[in-house]
Amino acid sequence: MSKITYDFEQPITDVEVEIALLESKAMATGTDLTSEIGKLKEKRDKVIRDVHSKLNRWQRVLLARHPDRPYTLDYIEMICDNFIELHGDRQYGDDAAMVTGMAEIDGHNMMIIGHQKGRGTRDNIKRNFGMSNPEGYRKALRVMKLGEKFKIPILSLVDTPGAFPGLGAEERGQAEAIAKNLLEMSKLKVPILVIIIGEGASGGALGIGIGDRILMMQNTWYSVISPEGCASILYRDSSKAAEAAEALKLTPDDLLEIGIIDGIITEPNGGAHRDKESAADSLKESILTNIRELQNLPSNILIENRVNKYSTMGAWIEN
Repeated sequence: MSKITYDFEQPITDVEVEIALLESKAMATGTDLTSEIGKLKEKRDKVIRDVHSKLNRWQRVLLARHPDRPYTLDYIEMICDNFIELHGDRQYGDDAAMVTGMAEIDGHNMMIIGHQKGRGTRDNIKRNFGMSNPEGYRKALRVMKLGEKFKIPILSLVDTPGAFPGLGAEERGQAEAIAKNLLEMSKLKVPILVIIIGEGASGGALGIGIGDRILMMQNTWYSVISPEGCASILYRDSSKAAEAAEALKLTPDDLLEIGIIDGIITEPNGGAHRDKESAADSLKESILTNIRELQNLPSNILIENRVNKYSTMGAWIEN
């Protein structure tokens, strides 16, 4: 049972409270209530399926932001046989909002880059709420170039509310760092697998988001702007974020339909925050399947397919 729930999850919470009360009663009295508890758990699973089958786009955004969702380091711990973190951009400093390093997953060597949010006030300050500075994107590029040098595939895990918009970040070249990553990632000679594991907002996500395959976990979002930012600009009212989310069409289903992403990774019943291990298993399976397929392609074909992939996105009219 998750510690934090949203209003739309209240029917689930009600059943979970009943389960908790019965379990407490069984423990206190020594009564065998296994059958009753089992029926309630079946009811809970059905309620979860019913609630999550009717989620709107804003509710998907909220699930992507759930503080109990696994973050990059959580997934690394669960799916990697070993992980050696690499620090610093060799120009300015280290950025704790961007995690980079070398790892092995079932015998496959990979360079991993990913946004990292914090848990609790102190950790969130350290991680800057998952919002990277320029040195974070430069660190990511340094590690990706290292992967290219040693012919190691790149795994990018995206989960950010956006690149950090502070004065210092702009002074140190935030836009240039992201733009350079877009250019360099487009021509890396090794496979790049990008997976949105939470939030994928704006250039902050795109700065490590160019890849041969783009996947999204089921309860995530990916857009040029956050719903709140869109509502502030279009409606002059950030409280209309739910309305903006509908207009943005930012869910995995929306983006798969229009060809922005290549696949959706199914999450456990109720979302990744309810069963982290099962979510990690699904993620790992998708990583290995796609990396194996991409590693069979020569580097020139990888780059050609990558360029074609992004060249065909969108629609335009020539006069």
